[in-house]
Amino acid sequence: MKRLLVLGAGPAQLGLLAAARERELFVIAADRNPAAPGFRYADRRAIVSAEDEEAIERLASAEAVDGIIAPGIDWPVGIAARVAPRLGVPHPISPEAAVLATSKRRQRERFADAGVPQPAFAVCRSVEETAEAVATIGLPCVVKAPDRQGQRGLALVRSADGLPEAAAAAIEASRSGSCIVEQYAAGGEVTVNGFSLGGRFHPLTVTDRLVAEPPAFGVALAHVWPSEHAPERIGEAVEAAAAAAAAVGIGEGPSYTQVLVAEDGVRVVELAARLGGGHDAELCRAALGVDLNGLALSAALGDEIDETGLVAGERAGGACVRFLVARPGLLEAVSGVDDAQAVEGIRLVLVYRRPGFVFGPLRRGTDRAGAVLAVGESRGEALDRAARAADVVRFEVAAATALA
Repeated sequence: MKRLLVLGAGPAQLGLLAAARERELFVIAADRNPAAPGFRYADRRAIVSAEDEEAIERLASAEAVDGIIAPGIDWPVGIAARVAPRLGVPHPISPEAAVLATSKRRQRERFADAGVPQPAFAVCRSVEETAEAVATIGLPCVVKAPDRQGQRGLALVRSADGLPEAAAAAIEASRSGSCIVEQYAAGGEVTVNGFSLGGRFHPLTVTDRLVAEPPAFGVALAHVWPSEHAPERIGEAVEAAAAAAAAVGIGEGPSYTQVLVAEDGVRVVELAARLGGGHDAELCRAALGVDLNGLALSAALGDEIDETGLVAGERAGGACVRFLVARPGLLEAVSGVDDAQAVEGIRLVLVYRRPGFVFGPLRRGTDRAGAVLAVGESRGEALDRAARAADVVRFEVAAATALA
């Protein structure tokens, strides 16, 4: 039985952990949260931060693991890529590629060198520098921390009055004491989920990201397949994602690329050398019959991968992941899950939190309460089924006044 260390046991890792259990791997899951929902799939739990590189290396060595994988979250991707070669275990990407994949600043610089289409941007180390950048880039603009994910340190700035606060928040959230100011262009955003094998990029699902309104800027409420964009625009998005993966140096394993589709062309927003954290792999399997979780496991363990595993099988007409949102307050109970699972076309119903968890207002992806995965004969039917299932899941939350 091969031994696999999975960095993270939160909502973003649920699909891969379940796939590892089905594959009968011995799974050690590392997460600092003792209540992480993915621990139920682990053979051994390690209450340690997936971002603590020294602790992860000690754990991997003590457990004599055959592979290390960081699905769904960015920073541990670099840790896995560095620790694996030090312990002599396989890994699909190099430490050098992982550095690029986990730093938006270095990505942007590499994209510029390689001619990958991207928004105009500037790297700033002070609030004053962001004002200079905006004078060139213009408003509205996006301000973000270059080494965080999940909307931490991310803001859409529409006026000069909002810039100082957004810049200060991004710099504070950043690990490097800097922020990125980038051009904002109206348009839809798609996610290109792909898998590279032998240096060749294989596009799989291209999904539309349906996002929440500010102040929850950038938070996805649904991933929907197939995309509604014109075929030529989808083709451009795939080409841009392939170019981005090549520029970063991803020749093996999964990648997740967000691409802005605007009237004047496509631009790569960011790339990650991992599975998407919004159940993208499970959507891929439901939509195309391609086991992206299984492919990622094989890549992490150094197993030989047959290219036929990347060929779509029986396709659904449409598929979507719809996220569940609870109102702020103390979660007392959850009901309706069985009823949601009984809705026609529902493949998966996930609840992320247990009673006792306190929900805040929706600001980041981590504020979401769960998700449903639906398929249908069309995109619209999948969306309708997901909506019906979401409507019957009830989060009983204590009022904020009662908490006070």
